[in-house]
Amino acid sequence: MNTSVMIKYIGKFLIAILVTLFMFGCASQQNKDPLEGLNRTIYKFNGVVDKAALKPIAKGYQAITPSPVQTSVNNFFKNILDVVTVINEVFQFKFKQSFNTASRVAVNTTVGVLGVFDVHSKSGGARTREDFGQTLGYYGFDSGAYLVLPILGPSSTRDGIGFATDTFFFNPISYINDDTSRYITTAAVIVDKRAELLDDTDIRDQAFDPYAFMRDSYMQYRENLVKDGTDNKDGFQSYTVPLFGN
Repeated sequence: MNTSVMIKYIGKFLIAILVTLFMFGCASQQNKDPLEGLNRTIYKFNGVVDKAALKPIAKGYQAITPSPVQTSVNNFFKNILDVVTVINEVFQFKFKQSFNTASRVAVNTTVGVLGVFDVHSKSGGARTREDFGQTLGYYGFDSGAYLVLPILGPSSTRDGIGFATDTFFFNPISYINDDTSRYITTAAVIVDKRAELLDDTDIRDQAFDPYAFMRDSYMQYRENLVKDGTDNKDGFQSYTVPLFGN
């Protein structure tokens, strides 16, 4: 069994686990954090990994990379995620938004050179963000239990299912056949996202209980997204970034 096939099966297994956790979470609606002990342990582990590796790498990336290049890289990856948004907007019957996002992808991919330049925004276009977790919320699925994922950070059982689905089935990077290219792209996505969140995590770390601050902010932020279907730039920014497998 080659690596791509193995990762694909792992993705399906992950979704099955998250579905089970989702059912558990639905039975615990009075307590949105029934897994708090486990979550805090994973949160501490993530903090160690972040302090030892992710944050220093992100700071180094910011230090040596000119700002225009950082913007271009960020634009490129956001253009890829816009494809995921189009699919989920269609699932939610938000056809006006999906047409706008599809137009954004078309313009930025062609005129904007594979999304390196956000021509659509400069022309007055708006960016929306939808994922499969929001799609499940649109159809009435409760968020379930709060869940901290290793390395990836805050989520919920509903959003975990959505994240895995987007990652393994909807994201164009998951269809890169060459394993090395896919892993390098994944690493670049993580570094880009971590660099984008440097200021946000500094604010979080100043809270009396950073874990509770992250949990409450994340759950509120996600519910707001489900209700209005837009990416609130002033809201809580999730650590969660995609891992890609074919």
